[in-house]
Amino acid sequence: MDQILTGQFIKAMRKEKGLTQRELAERLNISEKTVSKWETGKGLPDVGLMLPLSKVLGISVNELLSGQRLDEKQYIEKAEENLAALTADKCSPKQKSITCLISLILTIISCLGLAVICAGYATVDVWLRITLVVCAMLSMVANVAVILIVGISSEIFECPECGTKFAPTPSAYIMGAHTMTKRRLKCPHCGKKSWCRSFWRR
Repeated sequence: MDQILTGQFIKAMRKEKGLTQRELAERLNISEKTVSKWETGKGLPDVGLMLPLSKVLGISVNELLSGQRLDEKQYIEKAEENLAALTADKCSPKQKSITCLISLILTIISCLGLAVICAGYATVDVWLRITLVVCAMLSMVANVAVILIVGISSEIFECPECGTKFAPTPSAYIMGAHTMTKRRLKCPHCGKKSWCRSFWRR
């Protein structure tokens, strides 16, 4: 979702209904500042406010998410794209930051554990050495799991063939070959498998 485009659309629909920012805010039981934030592209309505906002403005949720009026054909095309965007938005930026921090800590623990094990000069009992190996391996597995969870819940991909944006299934995400910015996936729209560009939403 384009925050600026959606904000401009909300503003245009509000004015079309003859409402001020304050009046719209009162109908939704929110602050006028929140409406202003939406209209200036500095934020998007919470999921719980999308339906009430759409009803007040006389538009569909799909049109709200698209930032424009839609005809029947566009409505169907945009529905899938908007669903993918919402799926990718389940984690807030704060949640993503916290998760990445946890991932970093786990990585450090794993590396330190392996460093101690690999250092031949470290004189430790066999049981302790085995414990360190197990802990290091568990930390690395946990680290990989955290990274995958963040990626699955936060990334969406753009098909280079048809331009469709989509959120892959967890299995497709995990099994897909990837680089730092792309992942080889099958587009649910055109059915072609290609290197799709990834990006985080919000």
